[in-house]
Amino acid sequence: MSRKIFVNLPVKDLNRSVDFFTKCGFSFNPQFTDENATCMVVSDDIFVMLLVEPFFQSFSKREIPDPARTSEVLVCLSADTREEVDALVDSAVAAGGSAHGEPQAEGPMYGRSFTDPDGHIWEVMWMDPAALEG
Repeated sequence: MSRKIFVNLPVKDLNRSVDFFTKCGFSFNPQFTDENATCMVVSDDIFVMLLVEPFFQSFSKREIPDPARTSEVLVCLSADTREEVDALVDSAVAAGGSAHGEPQAEGPMYGRSFTDPDGHIWEVMWMDPAALEG
């Protein structure tokens, strides 16, 4: 069995988050969805659990940082093409997110970032496969 990753992120408004990420092209697993949480499917092995803040706090007694002022995590997703990077970030901005920083084009890598409605930073990057062969 391959290892899977579940990233847990606190959100203020679960419905707003589901609407936002649906507009970005993600789907959700209804088996792991209720009024406190949802399971966003990124790939067959990667999931993001969006947890309303009080429910998130039941797993950690630490203070939830304000992502508008601090960085708790940077979530980075790979893309198959530069165009896919642009499409995902553009859809996030159109859905109510914000562009974060400037596009990064360094050698064989290209990336852009956005923030979701809760202020979490999402990076999307592409690397030229030819650069990996060398």
